[in-house]
Amino acid sequence: MFELKDRTVLITGSSNGIGRYTAYAFAREGSRIVITYRNDKEGAEHTYAECLRLGMKEGVVTHLDLTDDRTIRECVQKVVERFGYVDILINNAGVASRKPLADQTFEEIENQIRTNLEGLIKFTRELLPYIREAIINVGSGAGKVGFENLTVYCATKFGLRGFTQALAREVKNLRVYAVNPGMTATRMTDYQGVHPEKVAQVILNTAKGLYNKPSGSDVDVWEYVP
Repeated sequence: MFELKDRTVLITGSSNGIGRYTAYAFAREGSRIVITYRNDKEGAEHTYAECLRLGMKEGVVTHLDLTDDRTIRECVQKVVERFGYVDILINNAGVASRKPLADQTFEEIENQIRTNLEGLIKFTRELLPYIREAIINVGSGAGKVGFENLTVYCATKFGLRGFTQALAREVKNLRVYAVNPGMTATRMTDYQGVHPEKVAQVILNTAKGLYNKPSGSDVDVWEYVP
């Protein structure tokens, strides 16, 4: 099992939902946490305050828009200047447009691809020289089975799994996983499904190495959460 106390953990999209509860889980372990947000600064500050209460060793809140190359570079620079490295990167930020492909605008298509896949890849690449232990990409059951009205979202999550598997072959000094939640009660699903705290526990257990899976593997949340 890998120790998480005093580890520096960066969680993208941690102002709400799965990212917020994942931050809480690592805070209870005594980790240092980088909390990022795109639009909801108030939500990120709420996450930060609660993490302090729960036992976070040290933390920082920073802006990150994965569709904007400038903020990707600025976020990495800020984190490296503050901590020097990141032990664990958790790529959680994501967006979805739930409608038929014929009804999706080019802007909606671009936003999903740039946030969920292109931006995630760019951010990982920019931070990669400073990551010391693990990368956990938060995928989806929609990255294993296609769903109507989620065509573009599914495409990004299928792509995320391919990225995870290929990256694991390149960076053999790191553990790389795709954690795939099913329906989770967040804003994206109108709060239908499993509580995000349960997904966060699976992410935490993956970081600890409790599932004994080889790097590059899928960790399907529904196998561990009833």
